[in-house]
Amino acid sequence: MAQTGSADPLPSWNDTATKKAIVTFVERVAKAGSPDLVPPAERIATFDNDGTLWAEQPIYFQLAFALDRIKALAPMHPEWKDKEPFSFLLKGDLKGALAGGEAAIFEIVTVTHSGMTTVEFDQIVQEWMSTARHPVTKRLYTEMVYQPMLELLAYLRANEFKTFIVSGGGIDFMRVFAERVYGVPPEQTVGSSGKLNFELRDGKPVLMKMPELSFNDDKTGKPVGIQMHIGRRPIAAFGNSDGDLQMLEWARGGGGVRFALLVHHTDAEREWAYDRTSSIGRLDKALDTANAMGWTVVDMKADWKQIFPFGSK
Repeated sequence: MAQTGSADPLPSWNDTATKKAIVTFVERVAKAGSPDLVPPAERIATFDNDGTLWAEQPIYFQLAFALDRIKALAPMHPEWKDKEPFSFLLKGDLKGALAGGEAAIFEIVTVTHSGMTTVEFDQIVQEWMSTARHPVTKRLYTEMVYQPMLELLAYLRANEFKTFIVSGGGIDFMRVFAERVYGVPPEQTVGSSGKLNFELRDGKPVLMKMPELSFNDDKTGKPVGIQMHIGRRPIAAFGNSDGDLQMLEWARGGGGVRFALLVHHTDAEREWAYDRTSSIGRLDKALDTANAMGWTVVDMKADWKQIFPFGSK
């Protein structure tokens, strides 16, 4: 049943129409006696990660991980000095490296996320997460999460929702920290994935990460990933960019009461302000769709009392 009591389950949210829309939706689908009551098994909520649950500026955090791995691996690859995009990275020219677009990013991610077992990759990510710091705030990347969204995840789970991450980010990368940081276990984390190969090493079974993309969980891939991994259409979906548009459309396309929410980055003082022209987390067509369809749009500056657990940026 819907969570009751005098304590505010969303204390980092200002008392605006956005917060009211969230609470109204949850009460409609989870409160006993509601004509719109949804069985707990069908209370599925999907969340994008980058820009929705944690920050994504000035570059995606997984890309920051990949760039650090390039530096660590460089001594074993002298050929990178004359090969793009690696030659740019080794000279500290990130803009030059990323000028190659998605092909360059794919090559960077491929060489840094393959050629090892899944266990070895988990250990590398864990070590990086324990020491790497955001270039602007100097905080650990796992501290760059949005306090209002942590509260929202907890509020939904208190009302018998099952919360999933559905992200374009790497599934193995996110599974390392998602349970500790968000309370979302590995089996409820959906993301892009590379091919895996079962092998025996010294008689012991391992899964090797191969340098090939298996599934891209972004844009039109998100509804596909939801069907593949979850098998139920979500009744609520949360995102922040055009990459989330199809996931929100898929959630809203079912019957009964549905909810779609976009996080609009409007706070240049406490976080970053960006939308239609940003190369990271572009919010353009999805914003137009949200306005036309009456979806809920978070105005970060107006709707959030606090952005990060540690306070202002």
